[in-house]
Amino acid sequence: MRRTMPARTICRRASTGGAVIMMRTATTAHRRPLTTDKQRTPMPTRQRIAVLIGLLISAFFLWIAFRNLNPLSIVDELRNINLLWTLVTLVVFFGSVYAIAWRWQFLVNAIKPVPFAPLNGLVWVGYMGNNVYPFRTGEALRAYLLQRNHDVPFVKGMTTIVVERLLDGLVLVTLMLGSLLLTDIVSDDVRRLLQVAAPLFALMTVAFFVLATVPRILRRLGRIVSAILPGKLGEIAGRITADISEGLGGLRSPWQLAGTVFASYLTWLLQGLTYWAMAFAFNIEATLPLMLLVVGAANLAGLIPASPGQIGVFEFFASAVLIASGVNEALALTYALTLHVLVWLPMVIAGFIVLVRQGLGWRAVTQAHQIDVQTAEAPADAPSHT
Repeated sequence: MRRTMPARTICRRASTGGAVIMMRTATTAHRRPLTTDKQRTPMPTRQRIAVLIGLLISAFFLWIAFRNLNPLSIVDELRNINLLWTLVTLVVFFGSVYAIAWRWQFLVNAIKPVPFAPLNGLVWVGYMGNNVYPFRTGEALRAYLLQRNHDVPFVKGMTTIVVERLLDGLVLVTLMLGSLLLTDIVSDDVRRLLQVAAPLFALMTVAFFVLATVPRILRRLGRIVSAILPGKLGEIAGRITADISEGLGGLRSPWQLAGTVFASYLTWLLQGLTYWAMAFAFNIEATLPLMLLVVGAANLAGLIPASPGQIGVFEFFASAVLIASGVNEALALTYALTLHVLVWLPMVIAGFIVLVRQGLGWRAVTQAHQIDVQTAEAPADAPSHT
């Protein structure tokens, strides 16, 4: 009788080429390797250059933000931090992550019903990957694990994540515009950021809604591309187009669309409360509209291709809004730096714990940029080319 391996077992098979790391699937009937030593390829030169540029951008923003600041002034501000409000900040932040998972469930359930708890774990893994590795690696890893654990095709999963990002941008823009009406802040940095982000997210969101509500447009585009491409490539293009159309299903149902939009606003309002609680920890006199403006500026700045976790960019834009509102420069920068660490570190630790419980490790993060559509769409028992 064939013996079934336990769900969390990690199988390693010795070979001349190296170990094969096997991934836990939703059932234990089969396993697929994410990567092997033979298959692993170094990061292409173009991507290495992109990483270097991102690091230089982060270093530039860090230099701009902290160039006139005495390091001892940061230490002085940290001595006055209220630990109780810091704990409240963490609790509210965790609540915002649960809201993100709840929103994702609305989009995923349009494809296939998936319980909340496993989706929440994948959200932690995804944000961990984004915070420690370039190219938004966590997004690909999240979609891959959604396919592996719940049989949701990779392209459909990635489509839901793209919809998330568009809604994030649109919600942040609307919250910032509303906050500007309720505050008397004049900041050239914030104004320039909105001038770029507002039309970009508005146009992309309208395009996605049109493709979602009129799926025949996407199907027609798919047929045109399939007819142009030869043989196998045409078949792959047709399948990808069909999966994208199905991945947009969450925008067609009024109930799921309403839930997704509501959860998006809830997510960013909770983020605003997170930033507000941190302001109380530093005894900064601030209103919720002001902190929503900080949230929007710090997160829309993610459009800038900086290093993973937006190091430097986050500190610059978050502190710029506070300084424009009259907060002391040393206090504003200390606040931004502390808040960034406070939301970055728990996300990375929790995400890595979930990743290990999935039977994976650090290699899954570093190799996730190699995931391609053809591999992700292959049957579960097919050999992996990732």
